[in-house]
Amino acid sequence: STEIKIIMDAITVEKAAVGLVGLIALNLVKRAVFHVFKTFFRPARDLKKTGKWAVITGATDGIGKAYAFALAKKGMSIVLISRTESKLQDVKKEIEAKDYDGVEVSYVVCDYSKFDKAAQDKVANSIKDLEVGVLLNNVGVSYRYPMFFHELSDSEVQDLMTMNIDGTVWMTRMVLPGMLERKKGAIVNISSGSAMYTLPLLAEYSGSKSFVEKFSRAINAEYKSKGVTCQCQIPFYVATKLAKQRKSLVVPNPGEFVALAIKWVGYPDAVVSPFLLHAIQGWILDILPDSIVAHIIMGMHMATRKKG
Repeated sequence: STEIKIIMDAITVEKAAVGLVGLIALNLVKRAVFHVFKTFFRPARDLKKTGKWAVITGATDGIGKAYAFALAKKGMSIVLISRTESKLQDVKKEIEAKDYDGVEVSYVVCDYSKFDKAAQDKVANSIKDLEVGVLLNNVGVSYRYPMFFHELSDSEVQDLMTMNIDGTVWMTRMVLPGMLERKKGAIVNISSGSAMYTLPLLAEYSGSKSFVEKFSRAINAEYKSKGVTCQCQIPFYVATKLAKQRKSLVVPNPGEFVALAIKWVGYPDAVVSPFLLHAIQGWILDILPDSIVAHIIMGMHMATRKKG
C-alpha cells in the first residue's frame, strides 16, 4: 500500500543518512590518525643537513620569532628579516644568549610592504653567499579589522599585495638556485585558514593567502624530486599581534604552534595544518557547503567590523 511504501522509503533514507554520517566520521578518524602519526611518531627531519642557514621573514614577532628560536635550537644559523632594527637586535641578542653551539645570528632590515627592486637587491645581496637550507616566508599583514573591500585605502590594498604575495615569490626565487645546486632545501610558506574558505570582509587577505597555498603546491610539485620541498602551513587563529586573539584551547601561542609545525618541515606534504585542533576545524568546515560557511563567517565578521 501507499503507507507501506512511504515507510519503506523513510527507512531507506534513514539508512542512507546513517551510512553517510558513518563515512564522514570514519574519514575524520582516518585523517586524525594520520595527522597524529606524522606529528608525534614520524621522526623530524635533521634540518641542518639542508644547509647551515635558515632565513626567516617577519622574524621579530609571533610565528616567525618562534621559528627562529626553534631552528636555532636545532643547530641552524639564523638570518632574521624584519622592518624594525631595534626589534631585530633584541631577537638576535635573545638567541645568542641561549649559546647554541655553532649558531650564528645576523639580520637584515627590510619593510616588505615596500619590497621594490632596491629592497629585493638588498636582501639578495645579504644572503647570496650563504648556504640557505631553510626559508620561512612568514611575513604578512591583514586588515585592521574586517571591512568591505571598497573601504580599504589604496595604500592598504597595495601594501597587502606586496607583503603577502611579492615577498613570498621573490624570497623563494632568491634561495631556489642554491638549493637546487646542492639538491636539498626546505621552503616553508605560512598561509592561513582563510586561504581555504570564502572569507567575506577579508577578501584581499584571503585571496593573498590562497595564492600562497596554490603557489606552494605547484613549487613543491616542481622541485620535490630535485631534493627541494615547498610546504604551505595553514594555521587558524594563533595568539599573535596579527590575529589579535588570546590564547585558548584552540588558539595556541606561537611557541606551541611551532613546536608541532617544525616536525613537518622538510617532508613533501604540500599543504598542512600542523596544530591538530586547527586541522579538525578545517575538516569540519570542509563538510559544510561553502554558502553556509560564507554566511557564518559574514555574520562573525560583521560583528567584528562594528566593533572595529
